[in-house]
Amino acid sequence: MRLSIDHATTYQFAGPVRQGLQRLRLTPATARGQTVIAWDIACDGAVVEVGFDDEYGNRVTLVSLTPGAEAVTIRAQGLVETRDEAGVTGRHAGYLPLWHFARETALTAPGVGVGALIAGLAEGAAHDRLATLHVLSDRVAAAVTYAPGHTDVATTAEAALSAGRGVCQDQAHVLIAAARALGIPARYVSGYLLIDGRETQEAGHGWAEGHVDGLGWVGFDVANAICPDDRYVRLAVGRDYLDAAPVKGLTTAVSPKDRTAAARDRMAIALSVTAVSGA
Repeated sequence: MRLSIDHATTYQFAGPVRQGLQRLRLTPATARGQTVIAWDIACDGAVVEVGFDDEYGNRVTLVSLTPGAEAVTIRAQGLVETRDEAGVTGRHAGYLPLWHFARETALTAPGVGVGALIAGLAEGAAHDRLATLHVLSDRVAAAVTYAPGHTDVATTAEAALSAGRGVCQDQAHVLIAAARALGIPARYVSGYLLIDGRETQEAGHGWAEGHVDGLGWVGFDVANAICPDDRYVRLAVGRDYLDAAPVKGLTTAVSPKDRTAAARDRMAIALSVTAVSGA
């Protein structure tokens, strides 16, 4: 399948920006299941400073905000050819060892909720990781109902379990926390999803991957009860969302006369993912 993606993020600041830096993980890589045909990042109110691959192998672009700008738009556009690999993205690669993805983070630290979720699965995890991950995905879906508007980027896996609701990010974090508690390396994936009958979206998508001996990394999208297929495009990976966030502000300073302005900044996202005919 050939997917056309147009993703614009606009920041409206409360006052003129003195300085600022944004870290973008908005460039997909050609890998198993996807081939990047064309991709471009353009900025209005900011300038691209440098690009590099981070410790996870993600392509990172740093942009500096133009002094005096009151709004900044970052637009990523491109065309990606995708293939259905049943969620399998292949062997582990990159700068970090596999055990790095078995360590908890603040967002994925296990507690009572995760302990209850993995009850009875320890033996299965030791002998059949793939089957265990499928069971975990089903359990997470039952424990955390998809419901936007109740969580944010700081919500932990335990908090989402306690609330019993959240979004794809929360469901992924719960699955990651549970997998790691069973000794299975797991990681977060940010990306895009073609939604049937819907071109425009309010945000990108997120899911989890677990590592299975003999297969490598295998994806699980709890929100849609599926292993990612050719409707998905992977952008970045990390131990949790914070490592793979598509756009993250590192520093922003406004005029000294309005030091509370950052609290009144606004962000808007315009995203479209469409299937197009191949050449």
